[in-house]
Amino acid sequence: MAHNKELIQKLAECAAACEMCADACLDEQDIKMMVQCIRLDRDCAKICYTTASFVASHSQHAEHLIRECQEICRACAEECAKHDANHCQQCAQACRECAEACGSFSGVQG
Repeated sequence: MAHNKELIQKLAECAAACEMCADACLDEQDIKMMVQCIRLDRDCAKICYTTASFVASHSQHAEHLIRECQEICRACAEECAKHDANHCQQCAQACRECAEACGSFSGVQG
C-alpha cells in the first residue's frame, strides 16, 4: 500500500510540473520552438492524472497505464531537457523521477 502512495505522489508531482511547464512555455519568446514541449507536457500530465486514478482504485488495468505513463514521462523529460528554461529543467527532473517510480512499481520493467 505504501508503494502505491509513493507512486501516486510521484504521478501527481509530475502532472503538476508538466502543467506548470506548459503554462510557462506559453510565455516564452519563441513559442514555436516550444510547441513540442507544450504538447508533451499536456500528454504527460493527462496520463499521470489517469494513471494515478487507476493505481488508487487498484484497477486491474493499472499496470498497462503505468507502462504507457513511463514511456510518455521519458519522452517529456527528453524534450524538456533540451530547453534551458528553469521550468523545463524542473519538469524534466519530475518526469525522470516519475518514470523511475513507474519502472520500480511491481511487475513493470523498463
